[in-house]
Amino acid sequence: MTPVFLRTAGKGDLAKVSDLLARTWHATYDAIYGADRVAEITRSWHSPTRLAAHLTRPSSEFVVADDGKQLLGMAYAATAASDGKLISLHQLYVLPDAEGRGIGQELLREVQNAFPDAERVRLEIELANARALRFFERNGFAVTGPAASAAETAGIDLVVMEKRL
Repeated sequence: MTPVFLRTAGKGDLAKVSDLLARTWHATYDAIYGADRVAEITRSWHSPTRLAAHLTRPSSEFVVADDGKQLLGMAYAATAASDGKLISLHQLYVLPDAEGRGIGQELLREVQNAFPDAERVRLEIELANARALRFFERNGFAVTGPAASAAETAGIDLVVMEKRL
């Protein structure tokens, strides 16, 4: 098995990350929302232009999992409070054919370790994404309630999960 390296994402990765997100979203959400709706969401939310903002946001961590041939996963998190005690995990995705290799756990560990003063990490997750819910539960997260976010207007049913560090 080819080794996987985690590294900070750069400008040259944005198109590949956008493609990775489109692939993972289609694999996960086509059956829930339909391929056309997923394509619309990924064009809007995961465009290289939109992802570029991740590179310059203060108090954030944007990492990719790279095997030298392709990107296999990505994660993006940022502090959610000025005191740095709360991390918002905005994205953590692994290509479906690379799942089960520990890449998701390594990405999660990397973003958590990037914020040494943090006490909690929080994320919003699609309720219908049972695989992801199980992944985060196995990694110490618990559902704390429904999400109140802009995604609700896109017809996505989100819940909040949180973990104490």
